[in-house]
Amino acid sequence: MDFRETEEQIMLRQAVSGIASKYGHSYYVEQSRSGGKQQELWDELAASGFLGVSVPERWGGGGMGLTELSIVCEEVAAAGCPILLLVVSPAICATLIDKFGTEAQQEKWLPRFATGELKMAFAITEPDAGSNSHNISTTATKDGDVYRLNGTKYYISGCDDAEAVLVVTRTSVDEATGHGKLSLFVVDLESAGLSKTLIPVEITAPEKQFTLFFDNVQVPKDRLLGVEGEGLREVFFGLNPERIMSAAIAVGVGSYALSKAADYARDRSVWGVPIARHQGLSHPLAKSKVELELAKLMYQKAAWAYDNDMEAGEAANMSKYAAAEAAFTCLDQAIQTHGGNGMATEYGLADLWGMARLLRIAPVSREMILNFVVQHSLGLPKPY
Repeated sequence: MDFRETEEQIMLRQAVSGIASKYGHSYYVEQSRSGGKQQELWDELAASGFLGVSVPERWGGGGMGLTELSIVCEEVAAAGCPILLLVVSPAICATLIDKFGTEAQQEKWLPRFATGELKMAFAITEPDAGSNSHNISTTATKDGDVYRLNGTKYYISGCDDAEAVLVVTRTSVDEATGHGKLSLFVVDLESAGLSKTLIPVEITAPEKQFTLFFDNVQVPKDRLLGVEGEGLREVFFGLNPERIMSAAIAVGVGSYALSKAADYARDRSVWGVPIARHQGLSHPLAKSKVELELAKLMYQKAAWAYDNDMEAGEAANMSKYAAAEAAFTCLDQAIQTHGGNGMATEYGLADLWGMARLLRIAPVSREMILNFVVQHSLGLPKPY
C-alpha cells in the first residue's frame, strides 16, 4: 500500500489551487448572486488542461483518471469556489461517452470535453421516480430515423450554462419485471419542444436548478448512447464517478471551512488569549479535521479502485456519505468558532451552508447510501 501522491498529482494539486485561489470565495459569491457562471475560472482551468485530465489522450485529454479529476474538484472547492458542473460534465457525461459512445460520438464530443469548451448537463431525476430509476417515465419512442422524447426531468443542474444534456429515458418495458428498459440520449438544450423552468432554491451557487419539459422532442438516432434498453446498466458506470466527485467537492468545502476557522481562532483574542487556546473551540475543530481526513481517504480509495477497473460501488457510496457529513460538520463548527461573525457575509461561511446541506441530499441521499450498505456491505435484506 502506497499512500503517497505522485509528483504529477502533487503538481496538479498545487497548480489548480494556485489558479482557484486567485478567484476565491468572494468571486464565487459575486458570480452566484449576479447570475454569473464562474466562466473566467472555468476558462483558466480549461486552458491549463485541468478540465480534461481524465479524457483519453487520443481525444486531446490528459489520459489520467478520476483520481486526478477529483483532485481538481477538491482544490477548486478548497479555494472557496466549488464547481458543481465538474461533477456532471467531465465526470458523468464524458465518462459515459468514453465507455459507451461510438467512435463517431467520441470524436464529436470528447475533444471538446478535453478543452473544457463543452459543458453537458445530466438528467435522470423525475418528480415521481426519485431514486427509483425503474420508475422513470420520460419516454423515447423510435420514429424512423429519430426518437421522440416526452416527459419531465426535475432538479437538473446547470441547464442555462450547458450546451447539451445527457437524458435517461424509458424506451420499453421488461415484461418479466414490469420495470422500464432505459436508454441514454444526448439532447441539444436548444431543441424544439424542450423547455426549462427555474426552480428557486436557497443555495448560493452559480449552477441553477431546472425542471425540463420534453414535448415530442425530436432526437436523431445517432444521439443514442450505447445500446437501446441497456441504459440502466450503462448509467451505473456514471454514478460511481458522480459520488466520488461529490465527495471531493465536500472535502474541499470542509477544508475551506476549517482553514477559515483555524485562522480566526488563532487571531481572535478573548480574555487575553487567542480563542484557539480554549478546548471548547479547538477540540470540535480537531474532531472535524479527523472526520474530514477519514472521508478524504475513502474518496481517494474509491477513485483509485475506479481507475484500476475494480469494484468501486461500496467505497464510492461510503465516501460520499462520509464526506458530506464531514463537510457539514466542518462548516457548522467554523461558523460557531466565528460566533456572530460566522453569519456575516464578509467572513464567507454562512453562504456555503446551502451547498454543504445539499451534499447530504444529492446526488444521492444519505438514506439511500445507508440502504446500499445494508444490502451490499452487510448482506441484510433489502430495506426498501
